[in-house]
Amino acid sequence: MRFKGLDLNLLVAFNVLMDTRSVSRAAHQLNLSQPAMSAALGRLRDYFGDDLLVLQGKRMFPTPYAESLVPMVQDTLRRIDALITTSTSFDPETSQRVFRLIASDYITAAVIAPLSRHLAHVAPGIRLEVVLPSDGSADLIAQGAFDLLITPEEFINPSQPAELLFEERHVIVGWNKNPIFKRTISLDDIVSAGHVSVHMGNQRTSAFADSVMDKLGHFRRIDMTASSFTVVPWLIIETDRLALMHERLARCMAQMFPLAMASIPFSFPAMREMMQFNHARSADDGLAWLRDELRRHSALD
Repeated sequence: MRFKGLDLNLLVAFNVLMDTRSVSRAAHQLNLSQPAMSAALGRLRDYFGDDLLVLQGKRMFPTPYAESLVPMVQDTLRRIDALITTSTSFDPETSQRVFRLIASDYITAAVIAPLSRHLAHVAPGIRLEVVLPSDGSADLIAQGAFDLLITPEEFINPSQPAELLFEERHVIVGWNKNPIFKRTISLDDIVSAGHVSVHMGNQRTSAFADSVMDKLGHFRRIDMTASSFTVVPWLIIETDRLALMHERLARCMAQMFPLAMASIPFSFPAMREMMQFNHARSADDGLAWLRDELRRHSALD
């Protein structure tokens, strides 16, 4: 399809070329031959009257004009995608839609897994693609690359809409044969025990509970640091180690591991888990349905 003489498919090619800055990588990503992608770049250069990508040494760099086009092209593609996904009524029973989500392994285990089992019966054509959060997750939502980001409130992008999914309580978790769980656990018990903590992403960002403990001045002995929440049970069973864990995940893990849990014996703030999406998807009936389903499957009994 052409609009004012421009093949609109070339906008997709332009976006991938600007992202990869490589004709060969762009061709691979779009499943095209390298000559076909070179031809697309040539047509883009002819239409805009600019080189767009120039070779410097062994690398290609966008021209200043190309850089100025990037946000406009990305916004156009986001709006076209929103138009396509919202142009017809959404029926979960017949939809073949793929939803792309960014969520931690904690959310995947405690919320998305039970939701996926439900969808197998009520919405068998719907597919979920889930990737772990990274340092640029909020930017991926702003770019329209993913449908939904599920993350604690402090990590959302204030320029994009977000809704509360639930408030999460944290608990103390350990091996069910750890003698500490035979009595009421005190603050002294917690700070004197060895702990497993979780640090995430390339920046090794502390998990919410670990950050709160540091802010409260309750410094613990950290015996082990994990990069995901769901490996923590493996690191505490058959030991005296403890961990601070989300209540929903603790309940889920206790069904599979010999774990015990107890309340934190001092004031501890609830974590606000949010759902963030691109503003262009605000009228997306399918995404609204998915958010409602996530809320329903995250409710505690």
